[in-house]
Amino acid sequence: MLHFDHGAPAARFMLRRHLDAPSHPPAVGFQRRRPVSILGCRMRALARAPKPGTMRAAMETELENRQPLQRLFAEVAPTYELVNRVLTFGLDAHWRRKAARLAAAEGGRAWMDACSGTGELAANLRALAPAETQVMSLDFCRPMLARAAAKPSGRKIDFVLADVKALPFADASLDLITISFATRNINLSRAALVRTFAEFRRVLRPGGRFVNLETSQPRSRIVRALFHAYIRLVVRRVGALISGSRAGYAYLGTTIPRFYPAEELTAILKEAGFVEVRVKRLLFGAAAIHLARV
Repeated sequence: MLHFDHGAPAARFMLRRHLDAPSHPPAVGFQRRRPVSILGCRMRALARAPKPGTMRAAMETELENRQPLQRLFAEVAPTYELVNRVLTFGLDAHWRRKAARLAAAEGGRAWMDACSGTGELAANLRALAPAETQVMSLDFCRPMLARAAAKPSGRKIDFVLADVKALPFADASLDLITISFATRNINLSRAALVRTFAEFRRVLRPGGRFVNLETSQPRSRIVRALFHAYIRLVVRRVGALISGSRAGYAYLGTTIPRFYPAEELTAILKEAGFVEVRVKRLLFGAAAIHLARV
């Protein structure tokens, strides 16, 4: 049975679509609370639920208003997947499928996609997961999760509104954590990233896996220079043109060139307590999949 940390802040929620349908029983291990309807979904508190009617205010104060980054992602949510397809020539979808296959290979009862956004990787995991496996999509941006929940795949996924720096799960309660193209966003500093990875490790069972798909730094100086030029000259402009968010893709354009090479990210994972870290480089090293084990 999956257990949750009932001492977590009240703003951490599980979102379930169609909770009243008999084919969608409450997720294993979630504490039963009186649900509050928001955005056509149901939000169920994981701990210390405020009085009905104050749920929305608590959530917005605790999560959405705390970080400008959340407002930025809410702004780009409607065109997020389209921009990704255009800027990567469709490779991002292929890489997510590849990461999902690697992640799903060893099974398990409880899987969680962190910083899940519009839920693309979570949907891939659900398609590969055994029927009895619980698949969760966790993000701190409600509009992103709302879009994920509206997809057909959302009917078989549990959505959790939470911050990855303080996961609402008990120690050693998950078999798998994945993340795709979001590690840059939690990389406030090297030390902060180590702490977040350590939080992932805390909730993974012995032998549990963490699969990280992220942009990386090509080893070749020439390829790296071309990659950075593409980010600088194309990503910012095209992303802003399609999404209408100049700030969103200016931010993206600064995080990609500054992110760690694959070797250094491996060292960070090991510093956080992971072992058996393997790397699969993609597109001459412009992206990489790290597979780590507790």
